[in-house]
Amino acid sequence: MEVAEKFRDLPKDKKLLAVVMFLGIAGLIFIMLSAVIPDGKNTETVGYSEENGVNSTENFRIDTEKRLEEFLKNIDGAGDVKVCITVATDQRYVYATEGKRNQSGNTTEEEKKYVIIGNGSEKTALVETVQPPAITGAVVACSGYDSPAVQEQIYKATSAVLGISTGKIYVTKLKH
Repeated sequence: MEVAEKFRDLPKDKKLLAVVMFLGIAGLIFIMLSAVIPDGKNTETVGYSEENGVNSTENFRIDTEKRLEEFLKNIDGAGDVKVCITVATDQRYVYATEGKRNQSGNTTEEEKKYVIIGNGSEKTALVETVQPPAITGAVVACSGYDSPAVQEQIYKATSAVLGISTGKIYVTKLKH
């Protein structure tokens, strides 16, 4: 009840009214400034960016080859390893959509729209996910090729890491 009485008496107490008005105006100023001042969060894009004239797909391919080489070198008996992969597509952006469905009788109508974010001329579609380039095949050359057990491990490991079937992988002997 004390707080309610203070608010009822607020117009009568000039000092209290001035303090409340000052705090209210200060709060509004802080809210307006928060929209202008950057928040300091990292705004890097998801995926691979273009560096030194090399496109994102090429960066993805090179990085994936290096990571796979380093992994396959750890297989007992594999020895030195070189990897070459092929990719079919560039990275894909999947945009968020919203929709509504109208059903009347035996017919169903569905309407979908992209979710747009931003204001003024800065409007963009909301990216839901970024899909990496599709890997279509791989060639692995290793010095331990002579062992059938090593070959099988290379096929299985490469298939598991890249998410492709063993039929899309070729393993051969590395030239010294």
